[in-house]
Amino acid sequence: MIKITFPDGAQREYPKGTSALDIAKSISEGLARRILAAKVNDEVRDLLRPINEDATLNFLAWDDKEGKSTFWHSSAHLFAEALESMFPGAKFGIGPAIDNGFYYDVDLGGTALTHEDLIVLEKKMSELAANNSTYNRTEVSKSDALKYFTEKGDEYKLELISNLNDGEITFYQQGNFTDLCRGPHLPNTSFIKAIKLTNIAGAYWRGDSNNKQMTRVYGITFPKQKELDEYLAMVEEARKRDHRKIGKEMEIFTFDDDIGQGLPLWMPNGGAMIEELEKLAKTTEFRGGYSRVKSPHIAKENLYLTSGHLPYYAESMFPPMEIEGTKYYLKAMNCPHHHKIFSASPKSYKDLPIRFAEYGTCYRYEQSGELFGLMRVRSMNMNDAHIYCTEEQFEQEFRAVNEMYLKYFKIFGIDKYIMRFSTHDPAKRGKKYLDMPELWKKTEDMVRRVLISSDIPYIEVSDEAAFYGPKIDVQIYSAIGREFTLATNQVDFGQPARFGLTFQNKHNQPETPICIHRAPLGTHERFIGFLIEHYAGKFPMWLSPLQVTVLPVGEKFIPYAEIVKEKLKNADIRVTVDERNEKIGKKIRDAEIKKVPCMLVVGEKEEANHQISFRKQGAGDQGIMGIDQFISFAKEEIENYR
Repeated sequence: MIKITFPDGAQREYPKGTSALDIAKSISEGLARRILAAKVNDEVRDLLRPINEDATLNFLAWDDKEGKSTFWHSSAHLFAEALESMFPGAKFGIGPAIDNGFYYDVDLGGTALTHEDLIVLEKKMSELAANNSTYNRTEVSKSDALKYFTEKGDEYKLELISNLNDGEITFYQQGNFTDLCRGPHLPNTSFIKAIKLTNIAGAYWRGDSNNKQMTRVYGITFPKQKELDEYLAMVEEARKRDHRKIGKEMEIFTFDDDIGQGLPLWMPNGGAMIEELEKLAKTTEFRGGYSRVKSPHIAKENLYLTSGHLPYYAESMFPPMEIEGTKYYLKAMNCPHHHKIFSASPKSYKDLPIRFAEYGTCYRYEQSGELFGLMRVRSMNMNDAHIYCTEEQFEQEFRAVNEMYLKYFKIFGIDKYIMRFSTHDPAKRGKKYLDMPELWKKTEDMVRRVLISSDIPYIEVSDEAAFYGPKIDVQIYSAIGREFTLATNQVDFGQPARFGLTFQNKHNQPETPICIHRAPLGTHERFIGFLIEHYAGKFPMWLSPLQVTVLPVGEKFIPYAEIVKEKLKNADIRVTVDERNEKIGKKIRDAEIKKVPCMLVVGEKEEANHQISFRKQGAGDQGIMGIDQFISFAKEEIENYR
C-alpha cells in the first residue's frame, strides 16, 4: 500500500500502482471529470500514470496554470496529428504550451501553409478530438528512439534525442501520431472541445539564425466553445487597444531606425504623461520618507563585478566600451549606484531606514525577437528605489511598499492583481543563487509573513527569485482582463555585504543592513504601454496628454479662443485651439477621435458673455458656463483623481 497526502493534510492509503485518476474517482466522480493532470510530489504528471510510492497529491483543473499548460500541450500533439494526416512526411521540431495556447514548429519541405489550411486543420483536429484517443506514455530506450525517428527521416527529433540518455526518453502516442515528449498530457483527446489556430510565423530551429527556418503555427483550445468565443472577443478588443496602434495615433511615442531597435522616442504627448507619472510618484515617495538621488548612465566594470551582476546578468547587458584601458558598461540597474551613495558617509541605526528613490534610465540588451513596442525595450526609465533597514524594520518597510502598490492600483482603477512570490531552488545555490542558505530561509520566511499578515492575494513560485534574494513580481490585469507584469519588490541580503555597507548598531558595532529593491510603477515604457491598453487611450483628465481643446465655430472667433486658451494655460491646464477652417461638427468628431477629455466650443454668444460651451468626451453637451467656472471644474477633476 502507498500513503497519499492531500493539500489539506488528509491522508489515505491505496494499492501501489493506483493512478491519480482512480484516486480522484474514489473521492468523487465529479472531481474525476473536472481534473486534467496531477501534481505528485511537486511533479506534474498524467492522470493515468501509476503512483508507486508515498506521495503528496494535488489535482489540477482548468483554472490551475499547470492544468491549462497540460491541456494546451496535449492540443499541440493533436494539431501535429492533424497536420501529419494532411501533409505526410512532415517533420516536427518542438510544440510547447505557452501563456495563451501553444505553438508547433514544423518543416513541410518547402510547402507554405496558408490561413485557409488552418481552417481545414481546425476541422480535422475537431474530428480527431472526438475519437476519444488516449494519450499513452511509453518509456523508450535511446537506441529504439533513434531507430524510430531515423525511419521517419525526422532530423529534428534525432538531434533532440542525441542529447538525452537512456532512462530520460519517453514517447506519447494518441491515435496515429507518436511524438518524443516528456509530457504530461490529458487522459484523452475528448477534453478538447473548442479549437482555433491563430497565426503562422517563421522560426529558426532552436532559435539559431544559422539553422533552417521552420513554420511555426500558433493555436489555442478550450474545454468549452463559450470560453473560446470569450477569448476571441477579448483578443479583438485587445487588438483595438493595442498600445502600438493607439500610441502612434495619439503621437505618444515613436521608434526610428537611426536611433535603434527598442529605443523609444517620447513625443510631446508622451512627455506630458511621463511628467504626470513622475509628479505622482515623487509626491507619493516624498510623503513616504524617500530622498531623491541621481546616478550616471555608465559605470566601470568593477562596480558590476562587486555587485555580482556581471556573472549572473552579463547576457542582458550591452557590451562594454573601453576608455583609457578601463571597461565601462551602460547602466542596466540602479542598485549598485545607490549602494555607493549609501556608503559615501557613515550611518547609524538612528539614520535607518534610509530610502533612496530615482527615476533612473537603464539599458538592457533584449534580443531583437523579444522586443515588443513599449513592453520590451532596450532603454527604460525605472521608478526605482532602494530601502536600507535593520532586520527589525524589515517587515514594516516591506509592508509599506506593498501598501504603496495598493494605492496606485486604486488610482489607476486596477481591480484585479496578484503578487507572485518568487523563492529560490536550494539545489541551484552557488550557481543561479547566492550560496547563503540561512539567509535564504530567513528572508523568504519574512516576506511570507508580511504577505499573510497583510491579507494580500499571492501565489508562491519556486526557482524564480533574484540571484540575491526572494522577490515579489506584481501581476496586474487591464480593463479587458489582459495580464501584465508591472513591477517588483525584492529583498537583497547579498549586495549590501558585497559592497561592505554597514551602520553602527545600538551596541556601537558595525552591522550590515537589509536592502529592499522596489519599483511600484515599473518603467515609464511598460506602464504607459499598459495604461494605453487599459484605458484604450481615453485617459483620466489628469493623465491625458491634451486635457482641453478649444473649438471656435468660425475664424473670427479664433482670437477669443486664444484668450480662453491663455486663461487655461495660466491655470496649468494642457490646452490647444483648433484653428482649422472646418465645420464645428467635424472639429468635435475629430476631438472625440483624438480622445480629448474636454471640448470647449466658442462662438458669438460665448464671446459676448465671456463663456464657453462645454462638451465632455463620451458624455456630450454639458451646458454653457463661465471660463472661471470651467477652470474650477477642471482643477477639481484633475486634483481629485490623484
